[in-house]
Amino acid sequence: MAFDPPRSLSPSKVTSFTNCALAFRFRAIDHLPEPSSPQMVKGTLVHAALERLFWFHDRGSRSAAAARAELSAAWDALQSDPEYRSLGLTGDQSAAFLADAARLVDNYLLLEDPDGVEAVGVELMLETRFDGLRLRGIIDRLDRTPDGGLVVIDYKTGRAPSAAHQQSRLVGVHLYALLCQEVLGQRPVEVRLLHLQEPTVIAARPTEQSVRGQRQRTAALWSAIERSCEREDFRPKTSPLCNYCHFQEYCPAFGGDPAAATAAGAGAAGAGAGAAPTAAPAAGDEESTAGTPGLGALAGR
Repeated sequence: MAFDPPRSLSPSKVTSFTNCALAFRFRAIDHLPEPSSPQMVKGTLVHAALERLFWFHDRGSRSAAAARAELSAAWDALQSDPEYRSLGLTGDQSAAFLADAARLVDNYLLLEDPDGVEAVGVELMLETRFDGLRLRGIIDRLDRTPDGGLVVIDYKTGRAPSAAHQQSRLVGVHLYALLCQEVLGQRPVEVRLLHLQEPTVIAARPTEQSVRGQRQRTAALWSAIERSCEREDFRPKTSPLCNYCHFQEYCPAFGGDPAAATAAGAGAAGAGAGAAPTAAPAAGDEESTAGTPGLGALAGR
């Protein structure tokens, strides 16, 4: 019996399928749960703090003190988050966790002056359909330049890639550019990845040719996913990423049986059915883009 393909594609799913088709299946089709990690939860915290900085502070008031205050507010909200609580951090570990998040927020302020930014979208969900696929993604921040151009900002709390691996990391950049072109009718003049660890900026300037090429590559990748679902053929791709994979017990490269993942995924879904939600949906999970400043004007262009 063929697998049902996922309902949509996103930049993270494109990267997942490219890195390892079998791991993609476990995530996007079998829906196997993955444990939270301090790095992932810290990224959520820092994103929330920077989101609040732009939502609740007008230009001229986005100071370092305001950024720290919004980090404190996001930290308070995180205390009841199931993913954070699952980490089981001690008091000293929690203090170190927060201190490192504060360092990342401070590093952000070294990369740009938030008072010089005209943000027209924060945690902005964009979605489009073409060639039989549904592409959606959440843009951390969408800015408008003085001459009306769009700039996509993507915060990264992990380490920046080496020069040899930068191009593979820019797949998401071109997908965001494609989403802007398809939904807003305007190709961004620049996409900036703000790597907060170092800190450093990796920037790309999408062209008409690069966006058209990304559209074709995305359609081809979706066709490959559909074929893999129809044939039930998702093969593992061994790489150093295997060292961080939580699905090794189901992977034939490690002596596992992928068939067991289907049963495990069904069991996890059954266990979660009927359970009361433990947290509000993350920003951007909703289908609508209502409430995003300036978006209506952009979409009407």
